Amino acid sequence: MPQRYLGAQTAGGSQNVVLASLSSFLLHSLQEGGDQSEEELRGQSQARGTGSSPEERLSTAWWASARRVLTAILLFGLLLGSSVLLFYIFWNCGPRLCETPVCLDLRARYQASGNTSAAPCNDFFSFACGKVKGSSNSFQSLAEENKSQLRRILEAQDPLYPGSGEEKAFQFYSSCMDTHSIEAAGAGPLRQVIEELGGWCISGNWTSLDFNRTLRLLMSQYGHFPFFRAYLGPHPASPHTPVIQIDQPEFDVPLKQKQEQKIYAQIIREYLTYLNRLGTLLGGDPGKVQEHASLSISITSRLFQFLRPLEHRWTQGKLFQMVTIHQLQEMAPAIDWLSCLQATFTPMSLSPSQPLVVHDLEYLKNMSHLVEELLLTHRDFLQSHMILGLVGTLSPALDSKFQEAHRELSQKLRELTEQPPMPARPRWMKCVEETGTFFEPTLAALFVREAFGPSTRSAAMELFTAIQDVLVTRLRRLPWMDEETQKATQQKVSQLQVEMGAPEWALKPEMARQEYSDIQLGPTFLQSVLSCHRSLRARIVRSFLHPPSPHRWKVSPWEVNAYYSTSDHVVVFPAGLFQPPFFHLGYPRAVNFGAAGSIMAHKLLQIIYQLWLPGDCPACDARALHGARLCLEHHYAAFLLPSRTSFNDSFTFLENVADVGGLAVALQAYTKRLLWHSGETTLPSLDLSPQQIFFRSYAQVMCRKPSPKDSHDTHSPPPLRVHGPLSSTPAFARHFHCPRGALLNPSNRCQLW
Repeated sequence: MPQRYLGAQTAGGSQNVVLASLSSFLLHSLQEGGDQSEEELRGQSQARGTGSSPEERLSTAWWASARRVLTAILLFGLLLGSSVLLFYIFWNCGPRLCETPVCLDLRARYQASGNTSAAPCNDFFSFACGKVKGSSNSFQSLAEENKSQLRRILEAQDPLYPGSGEEKAFQFYSSCMDTHSIEAAGAGPLRQVIEELGGWCISGNWTSLDFNRTLRLLMSQYGHFPFFRAYLGPHPASPHTPVIQIDQPEFDVPLKQKQEQKIYAQIIREYLTYLNRLGTLLGGDPGKVQEHASLSISITSRLFQFLRPLEHRWTQGKLFQMVTIHQLQEMAPAIDWLSCLQATFTPMSLSPSQPLVVHDLEYLKNMSHLVEELLLTHRDFLQSHMILGLVGTLSPALDSKFQEAHRELSQKLRELTEQPPMPARPRWMKCVEETGTFFEPTLAALFVREAFGPSTRSAAMELFTAIQDVLVTRLRRLPWMDEETQKATQQKVSQLQVEMGAPEWALKPEMARQEYSDIQLGPTFLQSVLSCHRSLRARIVRSFLHPPSPHRWKVSPWEVNAYYSTSDHVVVFPAGLFQPPFFHLGYPRAVNFGAAGSIMAHKLLQIIYQLWLPGDCPACDARALHGARLCLEHHYAAFLLPSRTSFNDSFTFLENVADVGGLAVALQAYTKRLLWHSGETTLPSLDLSPQQIFFRSYAQVMCRKPSPKDSHDTHSPPPLRVHGPLSSTPAFARHFHCPRGALLNPSNRCQLW
């Protein structure tokens, strides 16, 4: 158990010392005043001579005594008044208990996640996160709570503006939640889509349409790309200039290069079962379904073999190539590139000389040869392959039979690839996500108005400024950085642009009422989804055609992931991050600095990531920098890791550097704030001082059940993200009274920041 913070008692002890000194001074003054009165009395008697009467002498003595009594009363009153004043001052300087609902809720969160029986000096992760269950983590929990807030907004009373974006967003969410109507429609809406595409020979009539016409419809009207992906992205040489990019396709099956043959065969069997189930749900003949599903899998397998791994393209220096539509048409002639891309990216005006960014040209050449071969030998099977892929794409908008088929496939594939099962998500969460995708401008404005008002935004900016100022100051004291690099880095940090809460457009009230005239909702939910898809794609294209904004946000305002954009030199902190338990206006400052403040500092340190890599800071003290690197690597290597976990790479090292530095910067900013601003509070019943709450809130951000490392996650495992920085911070050991040699109070520490 941590030692209880004795702020009030300490203040009282200091108060007693001061009062004792003041009492001694006053009593001494009182005694000096009494002696002086007697001397004056004798002097007066001598001046009057010996002829004074006894009555006169008695009167003089009485007045002297009265004077002494009055002086004593006056001094006692001053003493009492000073005591009350000093008591008031010291009492208000100590931390008060925060017993508001938000603080009591935060205390309940800490008690629910923490294990106070764990020794904080040896296992602070268990102390803060020991009761965390399942695969949930703090960021996921916060993201889900933000979606709950969006749900409350969408289920609130009807909007005040009929026909507005608010009304359409609410109607879409309501139709998504209307599972009775979706179940009643069954596969009917999907059959209608298939008929519009010419049908297929698995069930019903089939009209053999032109391949490129079908592909053009799939891409432009249904957002389905069976052979490649096409999207708008930043130009490699000019980040603010959009360019059409042609990339490898995304497959439903998790095939991998150099996959074990047994696992590969099992995956193919599961996927075949899934395709057979889709065909049967659409009324197909079982024999034909089996035949067409098998060939569809064969097409997918051959396309997959054409892919070249990213590492291979990197070593060859061919991550992408710039070609025109005309050049691509000559190299991959099976696809009518101009027609398909023009339909997909309307209202852009394309021509054969339009430049494209192609990510894997060799794949596109081989894909084109395969399509030409299939058009000659298996045209009907090629049509079935495209439609089966479309059915999988649209399954979330269909009835429960289709959704259940897709869910069972996903679970079995995760088992085969040794991934943890995906927890079932409630229907409302899926509907909130869909509504947020299609009506982001409206929901962004509503969320910001509800959860990120002007006072919260001002407090978040104030916190950021405090973090930024401390980092600029600390950069002056880095022993391994030369003076010129220090100045350049300080200037870079000072000139950083910050976007807080939401983009400027989302802060305008009229955005919530934005009209979506091109969206036609109903009569079925699938038709509503398709109309929203087309509207969203058109909005994206139009946004790229407008003059470029200073920075185009990569996250929605209700999301929780902050990021730093190198190309725009801007750091983005969405409003969703500044919600309980990471931030609240009514929290103790220790919580806001320990949680949100450490996240801010971590993102700021990403600006100078490259300085830590060998050779990227030629003017720095190479020996000192190398020593700091080795010290941190050895320091982290001393901690035990969960089984099957590996993090020995440069990306994880940089994240560790930012973790250590982020905690140090946030702590210094908090300490500085305490010196200049009184009125800190603490949480009741936790027996934690404000400084201890700071470290507790920092660890709370990292709470997550340890699991095998995700291949896409560059961070260290959660326990190491807690213990590594805390053991590098002397203040932690001091405030938790850790004995020398404890795991989190080592004898030697690395001097990084």
